[in-house]
Amino acid sequence: MQGNLPPEAQEKIEQLQDLQETAQTVAVQKQEAESNLTEAENALEELENIEDDTAMYRKVGELLVETEYDTAEDELEDKVDSLEIRLETLEKQEERVQDQFEGLQDELEDLLGGGGAMGGPAGPGGPGAGGA
Repeated sequence: MQGNLPPEAQEKIEQLQDLQETAQTVAVQKQEAESNLTEAENALEELENIEDDTAMYRKVGELLVETEYDTAEDELEDKVDSLEIRLETLEKQEERVQDQFEGLQDELEDLLGGGGAMGGPAGPGGPGAGGA
């Protein structure tokens, strides 16, 4: 079907496909950041319920290394802060990709003669030409 499209329309379709892949990648990264943020916030909340002199350990690779309460708290707070920034960045990136995607869709529809849906170039067949 794409062989009948003008080169400009084919290029727009390829750009749309690239943006769709980018959107999926950003969505996965955002989900991972949200999960990590929730985990870090939960750990920070749990830390508030622990006595300052309780022996604590943090994971370093495959090892557990003893750490001080204040150090653990500072590291968790830093992690939460950086994850919040990462999440905000990903949300902005997600919005930009969505805006670009919608803009390209509009351009493609204009190239193909305006039709409302992106089902492909149906020509002058009209709305009764296709299925439901």
